[in-house]
Amino acid sequence: MSPVAAPVAAPAEYDAILLASFGGPEGQDDVIPFLRNVTRGRGIPDERLEEVSHHYRKNGGISPINAQNRALKAALEAELASRNIELPVLWGNRNWDPYIPAVLQDAYDAGHRRLLMVTTSAYSSYSSCRQYREDIGMALTESGLDGKLAVDKVRQYFDHPGFVEPFIEGTAASLAKVRALLAEAGTPEAPIHVMFATHSIPIRDAEASGHSELELREFAENSAYVAQHLAAAEAIMAAVDPAQEWSLVYQSRSGAPHVPWLEPDINDALAEQAAAGTKGVVVVPLGFVSDHMEVRWDLDTEAAETCAELGLAFDRSPTPGTHQKFVSGLVDLICERTIENHIEQRPAMTKLGPWFDVCNPGCCANFRGEKPVISEVGSTIGLLSASTQAGS
Repeated sequence: MSPVAAPVAAPAEYDAILLASFGGPEGQDDVIPFLRNVTRGRGIPDERLEEVSHHYRKNGGISPINAQNRALKAALEAELASRNIELPVLWGNRNWDPYIPAVLQDAYDAGHRRLLMVTTSAYSSYSSCRQYREDIGMALTESGLDGKLAVDKVRQYFDHPGFVEPFIEGTAASLAKVRALLAEAGTPEAPIHVMFATHSIPIRDAEASGHSELELREFAENSAYVAQHLAAAEAIMAAVDPAQEWSLVYQSRSGAPHVPWLEPDINDALAEQAAAGTKGVVVVPLGFVSDHMEVRWDLDTEAAETCAELGLAFDRSPTPGTHQKFVSGLVDLICERTIENHIEQRPAMTKLGPWFDVCNPGCCANFRGEKPVISEVGSTIGLLSASTQAGS
C-alpha cells in the first residue's frame, strides 16, 4: 500500500540556519539543573537525579556534546563559505544554554525572519524529531514571535549518503582492527559480530514513530525508528561485507522499570554473543551523530568493560562528528530547501527515504498532550503572517 506522502516543501529564501541540539552540562554545578530540564514535568526528585548523574560527575560535570556542537557549527560555517553561501549558523539547545527560545529571540532582534533548522538527530521518533518541532512551536507562540519569524526543518537524514558513508568507512576500519587483534591472539578466523547501537526508547514511542493518519506504510517491527536503523545498518553492511553477521542493539535506557523499552540492551547482547562463541565485536554508534556522553560512557566505558570481562576483542567505530562527508551532506540538505544554491536531487541510500520535509499530522505522537508544532501538514505555526511578508 502506498503512503499519502507529505509534500516536498517548495524552496524558500532563508536568512539563517539554526543548528538545534540536546544540550548538556558544562560543570558540576550544572548537572542537576540540566537533568531537571531533561525530566521537566515528570516529578523526579533531585535525589533520584543525583543517582543517575554519575557519568556526568565522573567527567567533571561536563557533557562533550556542547564542544562537539561548537565544532560542527564551525565546520558548517566553513563549508557554507566554501560554496559562497551567505547564511549565518545559529546554535540552540533544548535543555541547556544557549536555549532555543533565547536564540530565536536574538535571531529576530538581529533582523532574521526565516530560519531553516538542522538537528543533531537523524531518525524519526518523538524525542528525535517531533520534540524539536514542538520546542520551536512553543518558543514561537510563548514569545509572541509566531507569524513574525518563520522556522522550517530539513528532512530526517538517517539514510542520506553524508550520514551513512562515514559509518561505512568507520565500520570497515573497526572490522580490520578487530581482525588484527584476533590475529595477534592467534585466532585469526575467530567469529566477529557487528553491533549497531542506538538509544533505546519506550516501545510505545517506537511504535508511534513515523505513524500518522496519512502514513499507510508498514514498518519493520511496526516502528519507523527501528526500521530506519535497520535499513541504514543494512546499507552499511552491504558496502562493508555482506556476509558479516550483525545486529541492532540498544543502550541508555532510563525511566520507570515497569515501562517496556526497546531491547536487547547492548550488554545483554554482548553476553549472548560470547556464550555463542563470538570472539570479537565491532560496536557502531549508529544512533548518534557525534561522541555524546551516551557514546563515551555507555559504549566506550560500560560496553568496553563488558567485553573485557567476557574476553571479547572490541573496537568502537567513529561517529560522523565533523567528517567532511557529513558536514557536506548537511549543507546539501540545506540546499535542498533554498532557492539560491538549490539542489533538486534528494539522495537516499535505503528504500525508506528520502524522508519528508514536512511531517504528516500526528506523526511520532506526543502521548502527554498536543503542543504547537512546526513543519507539519496543516499547522500554521512557524509560518510568516501575511502582514509580515508584506512588510519584508
